[in-house]
Amino acid sequence: MREQDIAESTLVTRRGPFRAVAFRDGAEHLALVHGRIRRDDVLVRVHSECLTGDVFGAVRCECGEQLDAALDAIVDEGSGVLVYLRGHEGRGIGLVAKVRTHVLQDEDGLDTVDSATSLGLPVDVRDYRPAARVLRHLGVRSVRLMSNNPDKIAALETHGIRVAARVPLLAPASPDNIRYLTAKRDRLGHVLPQVDTFDVAES
Repeated sequence: MREQDIAESTLVTRRGPFRAVAFRDGAEHLALVHGRIRRDDVLVRVHSECLTGDVFGAVRCECGEQLDAALDAIVDEGSGVLVYLRGHEGRGIGLVAKVRTHVLQDEDGLDTVDSATSLGLPVDVRDYRPAARVLRHLGVRSVRLMSNNPDKIAALETHGIRVAARVPLLAPASPDNIRYLTAKRDRLGHVLPQVDTFDVAES
């Protein structure tokens, strides 16, 4: 990475101190580094920006819960990296388009996939190359990736980061998110065993 495209400082949070590594790679992204990280088998979360879930606590998705759980896991472990990728809103379609898909989900009963394609939008155009680049910049060769998405594993490995293990990052299923989680499992191939045990009748 070019020197003018990266900046680092200490970021003290309610969970403790992190090294904040801001970097420009298309969009401007942020890596939060906690503790002394190794080169191999580093606990890592590559998190796609979700303004509605991460910032405002929307419950139709599990994004905010996953972000919190990943940061907690990194702190509990004593070291790790969270890469926050901006420009990934709505799996890359952007905030305005994502809100339009919400209308179709609420009013027409479409799922997260069909609500995008019905607007002529792609299902997923996220680029994980910036995550691989910043991990290499940090000296990381292999990761234990906190993710339920096999495509994310494949993308990182394609760009040179070995995924030594997948660490599940499961948010509880609820009446608010069950349709979303079910679509992610059935349409996008995410590994979400909590969907199988959710009892709609009891919710």
